[in-house]
Amino acid sequence: MQAKRIIPCLDVDDGRVVKGVKFKGIRDAGDPVELARRYNEEGADELTFLDIGASYKSRATLLDVVRRVAKEVFIPLCVGGGIRSVEDMRDAMNAGADKVSVCTSALKNPALLADMARAYGRQCVVLSIDAKRVPGGGTRDEEPRWNAYSHGGREDTGIDAIAWAARAVELGAGEILLNSIDADGTGAGYDLELTRRILETAPVPVIASGGAGNLGQIAEVLLDPGADAALVASMLHFGEATIPEIKKFIESKGVCVRW
Repeated sequence: MQAKRIIPCLDVDDGRVVKGVKFKGIRDAGDPVELARRYNEEGADELTFLDIGASYKSRATLLDVVRRVAKEVFIPLCVGGGIRSVEDMRDAMNAGADKVSVCTSALKNPALLADMARAYGRQCVVLSIDAKRVPGGGTRDEEPRWNAYSHGGREDTGIDAIAWAARAVELGAGEILLNSIDADGTGAGYDLELTRRILETAPVPVIASGGAGNLGQIAEVLLDPGADAALVASMLHFGEATIPEIKKFIESKGVCVRW
């Protein structure tokens, strides 16, 4: 069985790690460099750095913070937020990123995924999907539907998130970071149905994100529907669990982990 990954997520705005609920009610969660150092020492499998203000504020990724974070970690680092071109990807990679994630820019220009894959290989291209269930979706008469949102979850593109995942992989995305807006920061658990649909559609690794509130929920999303990795934020930032505690628990439930 392939080892599942536990990935802390640093949502950064104005140089600080922040966390909200359903992409709103943002509160401070600490210094990104200090948190990166801690998670690296605790045994995180990877680290995700998302400059959540970059898209809707139309500013560049905070590359200086990325550089400082990269100096503290010796695990794969994924950087996203405000990456709109291959040149932006190059800058992030030069700052210390091992791969980059794109959301709004790929929705606006899907060909960007192909350009990035040609330049650095699809293993370096992560498609971030901010998905939200469409009103009326999930009724007895309708199939559930989730739309892909852009600009940090602020704008509904009207694009079906499942179809978008399939198309993005064809274009060059080598991994999908699946963010459930409905579950984000609630502690109510990952959106298992959404995760399952993406896993069935996209033949690439899928990182489940949004909703982790306890250890059982992390084990659940990794076992069934079987996400390849779980993104964790609030539980780690606010001291509700450590990475060793998470790995020990999910291993006891049958999840293969890397120590």
